[in-house]
Amino acid sequence: MYDEGMPKPSLTDEDLARLSRLQIELPTWGFADTGTRFGKFLQDAAAVTLEDKLDDAAEVHRLTGACPSVALHVLWDVPDGEAAAVRSEATKRGLRIGSVNPNVFQDQRYRFGSVANASPAIRARAVNHLLESVRLASELGSNTLALWFADGTNYPGQGNVRRRKRAFEAALREVHEAMPPSMTMLVEYKPFEPAFYFTDIADWGMAYVHARKAGPRAKVLVDTGHHYPGQNIEQIVAFLADESMLGGFHFNDRHYADDDLTTGSIDPARIFRIFVEILSAERDAGSDLPIEYMIDQSHNIKPKIEAMLQTVMTIQELFAKALLVDQEVLDDRRLMNDVVGAEECLKSAFATDVRGELAGWRRSRGLPESPLEAHRLGGYEARVAVDRVRRKAASSASYA
Repeated sequence: MYDEGMPKPSLTDEDLARLSRLQIELPTWGFADTGTRFGKFLQDAAAVTLEDKLDDAAEVHRLTGACPSVALHVLWDVPDGEAAAVRSEATKRGLRIGSVNPNVFQDQRYRFGSVANASPAIRARAVNHLLESVRLASELGSNTLALWFADGTNYPGQGNVRRRKRAFEAALREVHEAMPPSMTMLVEYKPFEPAFYFTDIADWGMAYVHARKAGPRAKVLVDTGHHYPGQNIEQIVAFLADESMLGGFHFNDRHYADDDLTTGSIDPARIFRIFVEILSAERDAGSDLPIEYMIDQSHNIKPKIEAMLQTVMTIQELFAKALLVDQEVLDDRRLMNDVVGAEECLKSAFATDVRGELAGWRRSRGLPESPLEAHRLGGYEARVAVDRVRRKAASSASYA
């Protein structure tokens, strides 16, 4: 007999339909050779060109059916005058361009900030790049402008906090006014790194204020690695959802700081609890929330595509566990102040093994029951590595 304190016995057709609507955006930078500040760690099958990155993203989407969009970094992925060609290359592979990410942190001019720089000329340069990114996003068919800023200071007295705040307000408002009606601005936050005294958008509250002041199509982007240890991210998610200001996620995991580890590898329960809050808000709203689910990971040790497949499968698994929570029963427990019963609603759902149901769900959609296993058996990485190693060697020789 079904115990009301336990999760739903299995995923309903409605649950599986909701799971089928979960789309997860892949980052191009997650497929290329990367490293730490101490050096790069090279992989034979790592992508060399944008076409390689799109091929790899298409492989993940082919196996999961859940990743139809790809995030681009403007300076890394969109050569001057080639937005139409980039869009065409994505379309050829059954993909579309998702979020467009400006880059106002790499140029040496931005050592002391971009839109918050003390120099009017450098501030103008940064804003012009953001405006150009809006134009490129339109050409690429993207409706999402994802903004992260490295601006901040390293020492007390280095910058005027209020003046820098006002500079951000003016810049974001100007960019928002330039966006077409279909475009959403996502404002990301990060408490530290590369600035260590303060970053200009250090937490969700600052991002919230900046988004509100920018305009009605600006929302907050939550990176699950951009928080101090112990911070209650699901509370932030619930608060932003209730304010209709939760715009998107950058999924990853962390142990110490912004580690960019595979989603759910350190604390899968946290991602589960985040999804429980989202599904609770959707139940109240009577519809799916307009949230961009994006991955922001860069793997040095794990094979790139395998790490992405692991991530997508883990997100789907944790989302399915959250769907098992009987929200009505949970609310009843809360109203009765049944603390143990309410907690058991979550613990029991989280402890449920949904992998068998997910395998059947994938099979019903014409997908491999285990995308990771299918990828390994298919030999994709070994095949592409042959050509990519040759091209990397040729490129290295040309600079010798």
